[in-house]
Amino acid sequence: MEIASHRGNPFGPWVEVASFRTRALVLAVACALAGAICFAVDLPVAAWAATQPLPRELKRLFDLSEIFAHTTGVVALLAGLGAIDPARVWSWRASVFPDGADLVTRPRAPFPRMIAATFAGGLVVDLIKLLVLRVRPRALDMAVASSAIDTFDRAAAALPQPGHGDLMSFPSGHAAVAAGFATMLAWRYPQGSAVFAVFAALAAAQRVFSSAHYPSDVCFGAAIGIAGAALLLGGRPQAPA
Repeated sequence: MEIASHRGNPFGPWVEVASFRTRALVLAVACALAGAICFAVDLPVAAWAATQPLPRELKRLFDLSEIFAHTTGVVALLAGLGAIDPARVWSWRASVFPDGADLVTRPRAPFPRMIAATFAGGLVVDLIKLLVLRVRPRALDMAVASSAIDTFDRAAAALPQPGHGDLMSFPSGHAAVAAGFATMLAWRYPQGSAVFAVFAALAAAQRVFSSAHYPSDVCFGAAIGIAGAALLLGGRPQAPA
């Protein structure tokens, strides 16, 4: 198993012996299991979020965190990343010409892979949304849903004129993008892993508190986002600057 060096990381020997990809995939599985458990609380949480307004400053925090999950916001952040840290985003490696006479530098350019890792899960989620219908909490008639399972086909059939996106609750695309983005950033800048995870969690929570998604939606979306990024990135995080 590939060794990953994380000096000063509080998570102990597991971080030292497991590859980045392995740990990310384990986290993705944990998120999926959490999603399965959350089916039991989807309806109570959705009802609470619809009737209990958040304090103004907390709501503002959640709303601002959406930039970490919305495609436009993430593209802007990626552009900023490429501008402020070109040496690490557009990295270089030494290569030797066949005759061995000259040493030249050629671009390795990991940025395309970083972009792909960020949005891979979101693209998979978009495909799932086309196949699986689930009514968003904001459009759900609680009278026709006695359990989370009823929020799928049964509640969808009860909507006479669903609005745009009302049947595309499962999974959460925002959570997938936020989790993929955080996973990519943790791979590139491992020192900031905890901070990136917090921003992704805030973005996912915003989707629940805004009645756009159920808790299970964001958990499964995060699982797909993390898994997509992990499969496209290397097993070893990039060395700190």
